[in-house]
Amino acid sequence: MVDGKAHAVKRKGRTLKRLEESWQWYILLLPGLVYLIIFNYLPMGGVLIAFKNFRPSTGIFDSVWTGFQNFQRFFEFPDMLKLIGNTLSITLLNLAMFPIPIIFALMLNEVRNAKIKKSVQMVTYIPHFLSEVVVCSLVILFLEKDNGVITDVLTFFGMPRQNLLGSPEAFPWIYSLMCEWQGFGWSAILYISALSGVPQENVEAAKIDGANRLQVIRHINIPSIMPTIVITFILKLGGLMNLGYTKIYLLQNSLNLPASRVLSTYVYEIGLISQQYSYSTAIGLFNTIVNVMIVLSANYVIKKVSDVGLF
Repeated sequence: MVDGKAHAVKRKGRTLKRLEESWQWYILLLPGLVYLIIFNYLPMGGVLIAFKNFRPSTGIFDSVWTGFQNFQRFFEFPDMLKLIGNTLSITLLNLAMFPIPIIFALMLNEVRNAKIKKSVQMVTYIPHFLSEVVVCSLVILFLEKDNGVITDVLTFFGMPRQNLLGSPEAFPWIYSLMCEWQGFGWSAILYISALSGVPQENVEAAKIDGANRLQVIRHINIPSIMPTIVITFILKLGGLMNLGYTKIYLLQNSLNLPASRVLSTYVYEIGLISQQYSYSTAIGLFNTIVNVMIVLSANYVIKKVSDVGLF
């Protein structure tokens, strides 16, 4: 017992000493910490709305408690499986495109001309800084049936001229390719940074042993950045049920509605337009719980296989 108290006092002393030595760093950290608490942790109390019949006039705590009634309403909703299916059809397609930034980073890493390398990298991550409204407007213009550039190109290669944005079958591909075009250059920065940390002596030794570029990539570069790939893949899986409603909503029309009506747009419709706050919060909480379970499961399985994980 005495040893335990002594150890606790010693540990407290070490903590105070670290605070005293590095207090400047903690002051720099303070604004970000305050921001995180105010905008990320305090709003978590709003999940109580999912278990109540929330009315803005009565407030969160004074609203009537309904338990799991809002969740039951969602599970009994006739289009629930359709909404989840549409969401997964798009997110799984996005997940299938996960290797694109990795391949691009590996290819760019092999470019020896620094000016060309920087130019290509800059051009590919510029779309990341375009607003979602601008990107979706460009897609709508390019896919116009009569004058769209992409439509003209596809017609030139023998495809019938049609309104692609009005096709439910084409919508998941259009959305996924648009998101990948906007984000793959920016996502590749992480892998390019990881590749810069690959020990050059290993690369030189492999070349001396007769390895070509593809063999260096396969046996040295990819294993070196594998922890980064695994972690980003787990985080990507964590958003499997999350699909931002903004781009979907901007590309949505009456013709592609069977494929473009997803969980996020449904929550927007019932939450902000129909003002059914409790019901929409319940759906959002269900979505978050599913995502957390996916992350925990994926992290457990991948860590067992590769000894690399988030925690």
